[in-house]
Amino acid sequence: MITSVRLTNFKNFADETLKLGPFTVIVGANASGKSNIRDAFRFLHGIGRGYSLAEIIGGKIGVGGQLEWEPIRGAPNEIVRMESERRRVRKQFSIATDVELDGAPSRYSVAIGYGPRAAQGFRVIQESLNVDGSNVFEKERGSRVRLNPSIAGGDRMITPSLTQPVLTQVRLRPTSLSSKPEWRNEIFWEPKGVSTIRRRLAAIKFFAFEPGIMQKSSVPGALLGDFGQNLPSALQSICEDANLKNALMAWIRELTPMDVRDFKFPQDPDGNVYLEIVESNNRKFTARSASDGTLRFLAMLAGVLGGEPENLYFFEDIETGIHPARLSLLVDLIETQTKRKGFQVVTTTHSPALLEMLSDQTFGSTSIVYRDEESADSNIRPLANLSIASELRKTQGLARLHSSGWMENVLGFEHDPEEKAAPVT
Repeated sequence: MITSVRLTNFKNFADETLKLGPFTVIVGANASGKSNIRDAFRFLHGIGRGYSLAEIIGGKIGVGGQLEWEPIRGAPNEIVRMESERRRVRKQFSIATDVELDGAPSRYSVAIGYGPRAAQGFRVIQESLNVDGSNVFEKERGSRVRLNPSIAGGDRMITPSLTQPVLTQVRLRPTSLSSKPEWRNEIFWEPKGVSTIRRRLAAIKFFAFEPGIMQKSSVPGALLGDFGQNLPSALQSICEDANLKNALMAWIRELTPMDVRDFKFPQDPDGNVYLEIVESNNRKFTARSASDGTLRFLAMLAGVLGGEPENLYFFEDIETGIHPARLSLLVDLIETQTKRKGFQVVTTTHSPALLEMLSDQTFGSTSIVYRDEESADSNIRPLANLSIASELRKTQGLARLHSSGWMENVLGFEHDPEEKAAPVT
């Protein structure tokens, strides 16, 4: 499980840390920095996928000329925080993440420098991976990296490219085979901590469902995509398990007015499957006739019911298209499934009502993002750390406090020790 992400000079974050739990909720006004947190997770995800820095930030074209990876939002020179409007000094930014690996605390950190006039543009300045108190590798300024001898099977050095994270370049050849030219380009291995961290970062998914995409048929066995691609195939895989299929139908009956009796997956002339929903009165309709809200529910159900233990799912504004009366059921579904299956969900939200529905555990991993009026920097604060927030949550409810702007006011007062705490009116 990823337990924290620290952002230093990344976009409009000077030095802030987001604490994560099984279900993490991020609240804040428009332009407060919530989407920049998503960009930080995408940066880590791009590392896990093995991309170069230029590809992570600027996008990657795959085989056949198709866009394989969307660029990080904004221009390249906007990814490093400016020190001030007068002094546009761009040095470097860093992202560090704490991860529990089989019960062992681990930390991966990378610092990226940017030289707008340099041919290489972005480059790795510092990088390290520590697992259970021992450095697997540590790169300081310079080009060579020394690996931990006890992990690397002896004294090993690598000379990585500066335009790609070291984490994706630690591929070693066993010492016993180093003298055999025929194996030189065939047999490689990664130290356990390296491969596990890469896998965790690569397992992040970013859901931004688009109804027009979810309506389309898909190849059997295809996985659910970030925009809801392959929804029929993802639901078909879930329905192969009788228990999961029953859970899917039960949740969709709870979350929508439909009395669903079955899901069918006929094939079109090309062999792709499409979704057909059967109600108790034997009325049948395809995904093309389903409402946008129903499709979003189905995609969320496909994600959380079929979620893998190592996955982290990132939703933006999870309440979009969902009736407020059904929102508590969705929160209950996520809290139940993250606890039962061991994956994580992170979401941003503008919904005051959603804050009323969180369990104590999720409240403990809920943070507010707000902008400092003087510096324009974004700040991240756990709600549980706000003055008397836990008490007011029980007596007045967080929805009223959030919709009135009280939380941002309190954070502004607490940032300035000379000010008094904002009263609750």
